[in-house]
Amino acid sequence: MIDVSLRPLTEAREHDPFSILGWHRDGSGWRLRVFRPHATSVAAQVDGQWQALRRVARTDFFEWTGAVADASPARLKIDEGDHAFECIDPYGFPPRPLEQALHYFAEGTNYQSYRLLGAVPETRDGVAGTTFRVWAPNAARVSLVGEFNRWDGRTHPLCSLGASGAWELFMPGLAAGALYKFEIRNRHSGAVLTKTDPYARAYERRPATAARVTAESDYAWGDSDWLARRAQWDWQHAPMSTYELHPGSWMRHPDGSFYSYRELAERLVPYVKELGFTHIELMPVMEHPLDESWGYQCTGYFAPSSRFGTPDDLRCLIDTCHRADIGVLLDWVPGHFPMDDWSLAKFDGTALYEHADPRLGVHQDWGTHIFNYGRNEVKSFLLSSADYWLREFHADGLRVDAVASMLYLDYSRKAGEWLPNKHGGRENLEAIDFLRQMNEMVHREFPGAVTLAEESTSWPMVSRPVYLGGLGFSMKWNMGWMNDTLDYMSQDPVHRRYHHERLTFGQLYAYTENFVLPFSHDEVVHGKGSLLGKMPGDEWQRFANQRLLLTYQAAASGKKLMFMGIELGQPSEWSEKGELPWHLLQFSPHAGMQRLVGDLNRLYAATPALHDLDFEHAGFSWIDCHDVEQSVVSWLRYARDGSFVAVVLNFTPVPRQGYRLGVPEGGTYRELLNSDSSHYGGSDVGNGGSLQAQPIPWMGRPASIQLTLPPLGGVILALVPEQG
Repeated sequence: MIDVSLRPLTEAREHDPFSILGWHRDGSGWRLRVFRPHATSVAAQVDGQWQALRRVARTDFFEWTGAVADASPARLKIDEGDHAFECIDPYGFPPRPLEQALHYFAEGTNYQSYRLLGAVPETRDGVAGTTFRVWAPNAARVSLVGEFNRWDGRTHPLCSLGASGAWELFMPGLAAGALYKFEIRNRHSGAVLTKTDPYARAYERRPATAARVTAESDYAWGDSDWLARRAQWDWQHAPMSTYELHPGSWMRHPDGSFYSYRELAERLVPYVKELGFTHIELMPVMEHPLDESWGYQCTGYFAPSSRFGTPDDLRCLIDTCHRADIGVLLDWVPGHFPMDDWSLAKFDGTALYEHADPRLGVHQDWGTHIFNYGRNEVKSFLLSSADYWLREFHADGLRVDAVASMLYLDYSRKAGEWLPNKHGGRENLEAIDFLRQMNEMVHREFPGAVTLAEESTSWPMVSRPVYLGGLGFSMKWNMGWMNDTLDYMSQDPVHRRYHHERLTFGQLYAYTENFVLPFSHDEVVHGKGSLLGKMPGDEWQRFANQRLLLTYQAAASGKKLMFMGIELGQPSEWSEKGELPWHLLQFSPHAGMQRLVGDLNRLYAATPALHDLDFEHAGFSWIDCHDVEQSVVSWLRYARDGSFVAVVLNFTPVPRQGYRLGVPEGGTYRELLNSDSSHYGGSDVGNGGSLQAQPIPWMGRPASIQLTLPPLGGVILALVPEQG
């Protein structure tokens, strides 16, 4: 009959396997106990000699008793019939004291809990291996399973670390590349779950879902100069033009396979550099099971997607960008996570990372779970994820997805489908605290790194410091400007006079936040058509309209973002199933659009008046916002040094000859850019390069110039400095 003290382990219910397994005192001698369900025989090296362990009758326990000089972790020789191997007994390495790290984790302030939990390479007592820890407070037992133990949860149970809810086991000799999961028995229901590691740094390729042990990276970074400059970067007054891309569909191999991170580094970085973008923004590269989610249903908050290579391959891509003076922003999704039963959902058999009540814990639009931001360990998890991408991958910022869905308890819910906060309001107080804590941490720990909010409501002070009562983001996407602009541009030019306020209204709130002007992926999918496809008119007018639109974006107040494919004049909406239509560049209108994007980016970056005061009233002044009948708007952009440019946009296909424009002072004005240039595929209606201002007051300005406005075209002018 089996010893009753051994029964919990044989029934896979033991929370402290070290009380049973490994070396233990036995009277005046020692007992070594091993549990191997698939073994036919087990031997151990004791004082330099191999000793056979006897099987405890009708069990899978093997024991040896006797006197030993040194009860150090035993080397075992295990024969499983079809497989014989040697290993060091993991139960010779009891858990290490971790009170402080676990305290901070439980407090919600362990910003590097990836060094505590997950699969952490370690060397103990001169033995290399991997320490596995997982947070599962409602588990009766947690086991490590993998190829190394036939995915059998009886073989390697972890040890409970008490009230922390964490579990630990050091596995000697288990090296990088090993696949593993955790098998968890819920303490209340007894249900057994097999879960992937929330803190895994790599996963196997979809559709498989196991985590993969990784070694500590020895990648040799070459971006120290970039990071030093970034720490001093005055981003509020600097040019910032971002190319948003989906790494799986920017470019593909002829057989349809993905480019790896390193292949992207070879092709993408020169392309982005040539077009003058200052940053790229990668749609989520965190591991995700479904290609069609584009990464926004994330299951690996610490793991780059294995679709595109290894973690070091992603480091190479970011490093290559930095060496080319290109910043890298990563999309990050702390607002929700998928319901896949092998991942975070009901992780230990209970609603651990999410809320139990679906009125709080289920996102109805996306069929996903909402994080429980009021649980400190969940905050540590998410804050550590943010730290991980910035620290371990040198990312220059995080664009936080779907912030509005985090802020409002009633987001996309009808009456009765949501629960108010403790004050009876609709604000998610815990999410607000989390976002503030995250932004404070990023700006404190990573000088020059930025956070950007995709936030579509009028929530105040999203991009204002926490100490002033704001959420603490660096910048916010200006969704109102984007919606108004695209609505206006979709109108036939003959009707645009009736929608003129769409162009002017944005200035009423343009400086209430640090705004980014986005034409993002969300505007070219799900039946919305491409940006070019939204433009009215025949083919010439559609291209002219898009050139005018991009000129408008470049000259307006705010940092810039453009989704891949827009620069090609892509006629069809984006699909993640293939690459961009690169063949279009053989046709003049598309090649011209690409040239315009490059010239706009270079002009924007080289002209302080176009970026220096993006976030301040002083950087913008209307010349004329009332020319409704001709659908023309004009304004001045200023730099801190007083330099300025004049911007004039004609939103009709009618050339305007002799259009008088008020300017701040006399002199010669040079045409810096004309979107109707034949170089871009336009009709070359313009002003011959320069214009002379006359001392004729106009539009409240002391001087004026008479110019020709191109049809569906924009012109940017600058005063030529006098020769001294």
